Amino acid sequence: MAWARDLGWSLLAWCLGLALQLQQAVLWSGSVYGACMALALVGAWLLRRVPLFQSAHAGVRQALWGLVWATAAFGLTGWQAGTRAVGMAPWLEGQDLDVVGVIQAMPQRQDLGWRFRFRLEQARRVDKSGARHELNLGADLPTQVYLGWYGQDGLHDSGWNVSPLPEPVKAGERWRFRVRLKAPHGHMNPRGFDYELWLWEQGIRATGYVRSGAKDPAPQRLVHTGAHPIEAWRQSVRDRLLSQETLAGGDAAAAQRAGVVAALVTGDQAAIERADWDVFRATGVAHLMSISGLHVTMFAWLAGGLVAWGWRRSALWGFNGALRWPAVHVGALAGWALAGFYALFSGWGVPAQRTLWMLGVVLLLKMSARHWHGRLIWLLAGTLVLTLDPWAMLQPGFWLSFVAVGVLMASGRAHPAARQPAGTQSSSDPLQGQAHLPPQPRGLLSVWHGLMRLVREQAIVTLALAPLTLLFFGQVSLVGLLANLWAIPWVTLVVTPLAMLGLLGSGFAVLAAWALQPLMSGLGWLATWPMASVSTAMPSWGLGALALLGAWGLVLKLPWSWKLLCLPLLWPVLWGESPRPEAGHFELLAADVGQGNAVLVRTATHSLLYDAGPRYSAESDAGHRVLVPLLAQMGERINTLMLSHRDSDHTGGAAAVLAMQPQAALWSSLEDAHPLHALRPGWVRCQAGQSWVWDGVQFEVLHPALSPNAPGRTPRPNEVSCVLRIGNGKSSVLLAGDIEVAQEQALLQAGSPSAGPSGLAPVDVLLVPHHGSQTSSSAAFLQALQPRFALVQAGYRNRFGHPAASVVSRYQAQGIALVDSSRCGAATWRSDVPDEVQCERVRARRYWHHVMVP
Repeated sequence: MAWARDLGWSLLAWCLGLALQLQQAVLWSGSVYGACMALALVGAWLLRRVPLFQSAHAGVRQALWGLVWATAAFGLTGWQAGTRAVGMAPWLEGQDLDVVGVIQAMPQRQDLGWRFRFRLEQARRVDKSGARHELNLGADLPTQVYLGWYGQDGLHDSGWNVSPLPEPVKAGERWRFRVRLKAPHGHMNPRGFDYELWLWEQGIRATGYVRSGAKDPAPQRLVHTGAHPIEAWRQSVRDRLLSQETLAGGDAAAAQRAGVVAALVTGDQAAIERADWDVFRATGVAHLMSISGLHVTMFAWLAGGLVAWGWRRSALWGFNGALRWPAVHVGALAGWALAGFYALFSGWGVPAQRTLWMLGVVLLLKMSARHWHGRLIWLLAGTLVLTLDPWAMLQPGFWLSFVAVGVLMASGRAHPAARQPAGTQSSSDPLQGQAHLPPQPRGLLSVWHGLMRLVREQAIVTLALAPLTLLFFGQVSLVGLLANLWAIPWVTLVVTPLAMLGLLGSGFAVLAAWALQPLMSGLGWLATWPMASVSTAMPSWGLGALALLGAWGLVLKLPWSWKLLCLPLLWPVLWGESPRPEAGHFELLAADVGQGNAVLVRTATHSLLYDAGPRYSAESDAGHRVLVPLLAQMGERINTLMLSHRDSDHTGGAAAVLAMQPQAALWSSLEDAHPLHALRPGWVRCQAGQSWVWDGVQFEVLHPALSPNAPGRTPRPNEVSCVLRIGNGKSSVLLAGDIEVAQEQALLQAGSPSAGPSGLAPVDVLLVPHHGSQTSSSAAFLQALQPRFALVQAGYRNRFGHPAASVVSRYQAQGIALVDSSRCGAATWRSDVPDEVQCERVRARRYWHHVMVP
């Protein structure tokens, strides 16, 4: 039909206009976006009223209409972004602020405290004299911030000193805090998690922490306002489910299962332990362990069916309404409304929203007696979701869920009206009866046909989504088909209903936890299979799109000759690797890990990781959060991990890296009894004079020297930092760890094999010693090295003040370009292009990213 084709084209054009706006590095003024929307309205009027356009060729008119819709979407999305762009005044960052506000959402329990959204109602700046100055919310400060309240008294080089946890906070409570805030600022690494985008999508424009030291006023709970009752209920349910008494367990395994039950009911994915997430990802069932479209659809189907049954029975009880409104419509409306409540209760996550809007579209069309093609419904639902939340287009979940539904519809494996948008299998339409479905076989034959249909659909989805999984995560599960065939019906029909019934009584929650036990044991066994999951370098977007096209061709109803032609499209994604330097050259990638060092050095066939970043808390480190994902998306297998010294901002992520890179050798200056050495019994101690050559690139250890320690004195960790020089005869770099002035002078006196006895040879790149501390980077050291670039790996607004202002001035005075990771993000330097450093914050900049004030 012509109208359906035109509508489909208009919806596609709308999505393209929206996608174009998301590529902007800087937002335009609101008047420009308003002009775009006005121009679209004028264009629509001209196309409908002016005879010249009405008589134009159909293709021309379609193109013009597409331009109109794309312009309108661009303007509307830009206007929406402008409403979120109000941040905090830069001069208020790091200032003591006395604030009063309400906790908006269920707080997230952290290992050392709480994280929660806080809506400001009042804010005052506290100056050094103690005087308070009123601030203007919406101008000086945003009204919504993300706070942390921790129970530690400081992070030291040896780790965390933990004091008692702060008292629990609850959604809806009004508190008075003394806080320090800063602009949203996350790590920026190639293809890494965009924390600033996540905050932007949540409407959060400042983050900070509660100050509760001896000199600060104690946090004060003022009153429970009664606001956000659903969030308060969620929190009470989560806390009850996580209690060991509720699940009648008491051991660690019971606590793990309790976290999964809590996640299925309340949507708190943080309740699931990291080890369990690793198993779920390896077996391809992670989508089942959070509130997804599958759960919302199932809830709508069950609720709608029960309401429709009761509505029909009500006629026998003398209720006349049952004779006026069809039970199927009443059940559908009730199912959709109750599913909306469930989506709200589970945290109103993006997958649940997508499902709810798609079900709403299907319901509206069903009740209006309109019969649209399934693909048009699919496209309309996707457009609606993106219009309400444009930034969902940048989330992997959006593409995985909608592509899963789309491929099932395109392959003709499921009824068009029975699609659920966020799961990975199709199910019966929860909003209608079975009158329109073809008759099904009965008895054992029916069970067999149902099982085979499930196998076919899961196989189709697994194959079709494999390129997207590699594109977004660099990993695909080879046991996913088998695991999902078992896990989907068990979680959907047994575990999740029991978990939701746990709202009515704790006995159901106990049964849900018991039902999880065989599932988690089986998934853990599958995860231990050889090649249970395969990790490859993340392909480029272009190769990913070609692989997706090839996978779709394999599952669609096409001739076998066409399917064979689709196979070569998968090859670059399955067997591709990240481009490497040519022989004789090398590449440096200084990862953005915050306050700590982590530098990846790559030659033609070898890789070395210098330091492993910091520990962020007792259970979070740069290894799990940054380095392991970064190495996985590059398809990198490192040969050596060199830990310069024992400080936790250099070794924090080492255990995670060594666990995920079993082939990696360990070099360090750590004491013999350090726990990390137990992970690599054959570890090697760094000593001056060690050297080797990889692919025409020379590596030299310049420090620590072999001289004995002073009698009765144990050297400080910084004094024994491994210093590594890398060069190819034309370009070179020096990785200096945390050496201080005394060690710099010793290096100048000792020289290096590359420079001979005359001293240190100049280098192109210097990893700034000790993150730019005042105890390092002496003028003589810089004059000897004469680097073009100096890389500073330091956290944004770190508590040490790195890099120190005096050190920055010293580098600037000698004409050395200082590259700060807080401004640059991950920094990449290549020996074949020695006069250029690529900054991830510059390369991938978008308007939601924080731009530091000079």
